[in-house]
Amino acid sequence: MKRNNQILNNFFEFFRQHSPLPVIILINISIFVFVNIVKVLFFLFNINDPHIYLNFISFLAVPADLHRLLTRPWTIITYMFLHEGFFHLLCNMLILYFVGKLFIIYIGNKRFVKVYLLGGISGAALFILAYNIFPAFNSSLPVAVALGASASVLAVFAALATFIPNYSVSFFLLGKIKLKYIIAVLLLIDLLSIDKGNPGGHIAHLGGALYGFCYIWGGNKQYNKINFFKKIKKLFSIKPKMKKVHHSASYHEKVRYMSDEEYNAMQKENQKKIDMILEKISKSGYQSLSKEEKDFLFSQSKKN
Repeated sequence: MKRNNQILNNFFEFFRQHSPLPVIILINISIFVFVNIVKVLFFLFNINDPHIYLNFISFLAVPADLHRLLTRPWTIITYMFLHEGFFHLLCNMLILYFVGKLFIIYIGNKRFVKVYLLGGISGAALFILAYNIFPAFNSSLPVAVALGASASVLAVFAALATFIPNYSVSFFLLGKIKLKYIIAVLLLIDLLSIDKGNPGGHIAHLGGALYGFCYIWGGNKQYNKINFFKKIKKLFSIKPKMKKVHHSASYHEKVRYMSDEEYNAMQKENQKKIDMILEKISKSGYQSLSKEEKDFLFSQSKKN
């Protein structure tokens, strides 16, 4: 009983967070509930014409046909929040929950929203482009639509795996697997499944992931000093020739009798070490740090 209460408390605590992750998950769930309530109403009022329901779904799903897209341009956004099946929704939201939490820790809230939305748009764009280019889709082009958050989720996943490729996740029976291998397998499955069924979905997944990769690799100047590390570096920033009152008495005693040159030299040496540690975090994650490195990082944050 206590365990169940704890699970419920954790659930409600998650949705009370001031974070875009629970908001996006709630939007997906709300639209799923709304769509299925409409299905129930169709059943109750004996509306059996499948075309009416398909028209309703098409109002939110993104079409591959360019003429239909021009009449409902909002679908390039709404499709990434739309799910018909429960397991489709569940799989997407579970993956989004786990990778989203890591994304926000390492990359930030604002960029999470940006990657989710633009990754979804990128997935829709590749879906539309493929259906209008390849002859294999000529017959299905007029009726083809895409829906679901998968492209957006894979964009978030791909960006995270590009930013911290060596971060390991534990799987039952499989042990720890690095993010770069997980995303590689998922995308290979999508690529090889294009001719097996739901080609539009698999193509959209690849489009979303492509945006996630480009988001991290495409703008080195912007992403080499991403917000997470900017905040930390600001915390550890060197301020030459300015001696502060420090909380640590031993540190205070140490710097009291230093000349400005000695003090600045010590700060520069510490900054080099901090930069090396932050670089290590960006490549392998915080868990890769040794105890000495963690202690040093903590001690420096206390001094500043």
